[in-house]
Amino acid sequence: MERKQLEAVRQCLNGRRLLLSELPFDRGWIDYCLKNHYISSEPALFQSPSGWHCRRCGATATHLFSSHFCHICQRDCMYCRHCLKIGKAASCHSLFTWIKDEFFYPVKENACVWSGQLSALQQQAAAVLKHAVETETCTALVWAVCGAGKTELLYPALDECFRLGKRVAIAAPRTDVIKELEPRLKEAFPSIETSVLYGGRRKQAIQAQLVLATTHQLMRYYQTFDVLVVDEVDAFPYSYDASLQYAVQQAKKPNATTILLSATPSSSLLRKKDLLIAKIPKRFHNHPLPVPRTEWIGNWRSALKRKRIPSIVTKWLTTYDQYPKMIFLPSIETLQTFSELLAERKIDHAAVYAEAANRHADIAAFRKKKHNLLLTTTILERGVTVENVQVAVLGSEDRIFTAACLTQISGRVGRKARFPSGDIVFWHYGRTKAMLQAIQHIKQMNKEAFA
Repeated sequence: MERKQLEAVRQCLNGRRLLLSELPFDRGWIDYCLKNHYISSEPALFQSPSGWHCRRCGATATHLFSSHFCHICQRDCMYCRHCLKIGKAASCHSLFTWIKDEFFYPVKENACVWSGQLSALQQQAAAVLKHAVETETCTALVWAVCGAGKTELLYPALDECFRLGKRVAIAAPRTDVIKELEPRLKEAFPSIETSVLYGGRRKQAIQAQLVLATTHQLMRYYQTFDVLVVDEVDAFPYSYDASLQYAVQQAKKPNATTILLSATPSSSLLRKKDLLIAKIPKRFHNHPLPVPRTEWIGNWRSALKRKRIPSIVTKWLTTYDQYPKMIFLPSIETLQTFSELLAERKIDHAAVYAEAANRHADIAAFRKKKHNLLLTTTILERGVTVENVQVAVLGSEDRIFTAACLTQISGRVGRKARFPSGDIVFWHYGRTKAMLQAIQHIKQMNKEAFA
C-alpha cells in the first residue's frame, strides 16, 4: 500500500509545486512524505525588507497583496491577489514538490510521423532549433512571418527531444492558440503522451511527456521541462505580465533550452545577448504576404450611435458575400453594438470576445462555414487559421491596434497555399503611426523574401 501511495504522490507532485488544498492526500500522509524526504515544502509567500513576495507567481507589488482573518492560523493572514484565480496562496500556506528521485521519460526514436516537407528556410530554422536542443542552457528565437509554418518547423527539434527522453512544454498566452495546436501536435506525434491545459480543461495526464498549456498554467510547474517553447512571445498578456514570464522561468530545469516564437519580436528581445535567431521572412507556400490597404471611413463611432452601418462596410460585405470574413473591432462595446445592427438587418454572423460564453463554439462554427462572418476583438489577432478568409479592421486608428497587433491581424489572410492572397483593409478615421508601421513591416518582409 505504501508503495502505491508514494507513486501516487510522485505522479501528482513530480515537477509541480502545489498548495495543500490542491493535493488529493490527507495531511497525515503529506507529513509522512515530508518526514522521509520524499517531498519538500516552502512558504507560498515570504517577506523580505522590500515587502511580500509570492513564490508561485512572483508578485512583489504592494497592491497585489491583502490580508484577512484566517480560519487556519486564527490571525490576520496575508495572501496574493494576483494569482488568486488558481487558488489562494497565503502566508500560512506552503507549496509542496517531489524531491526523492528524478522522473525519467521514455526514449522514442522517430516519434514524428508528419509526412510534409519543410521549405529551405524552414529547414534552416529547424536546424538552429535542433542545435539549441542538443546544446542546452540556451535561448533560440524563431522570427517568422505569420503563416511561415512555425509549428511544423518545430517538429525536427521535438523529434530530437523525444529521442533523448526529454520533457517538453509548448506554452502560449491564449487558449485559442493552444486549441489550434492540439490536433496538429497529436497527429504529428501520436505515440507521445500529451496533456493539454487551459482554464476549464480537466482529466489530463499529469506527467505527460509533452505539455501544451497556456502560460498561466505553468504557475503550477517547477523545474521540470528540459525544453520550453513559448509561442507568440510578444502577445498580450505574456509580454505585459511579469508573472507569466516568471512562471516560464520557474517551470524550466536550470539547464533547459528555451525556444521563442514570434512574428513581431520586440527590440528588447532582439538585443538579448547570446540569442540564437532564425529568421523566416517568407511563408511556406512561397507567396508574398498580403499588404494591408487603408480606407477612410469617417466618424464611424457616430454612425453606429445613429444605428447606421457605414456604406463602405456594407459594400465590402456584399463584395465578399460568398467568402469567410472577419471584422476586428476595438472594444467589446463596439462589437456588441455592431452585432446588434447586423442582426436587425438579418445579416448572419457570430461575435466573439474573451468573456463570451459561446466563444469556442462560435469559432468552431465559423471554421466549419456555418457562418461566413465573424466579429471579434483582438482576442483572435493570432492563432486562428481559416482558408480564404477576408479581413477588415473597423476603427484601426484606435490605440489598442498597435503595429504588432495589426501585423498579426493582417497575417490571418492568405495563409493557405490554395488561397495565398486576400483582402486586408484598415478602415480608419485618421491614419496612425501604428498602421503605417505595420504596412511597412509587411512590405519589408516581402522585400527580404523576394529580393
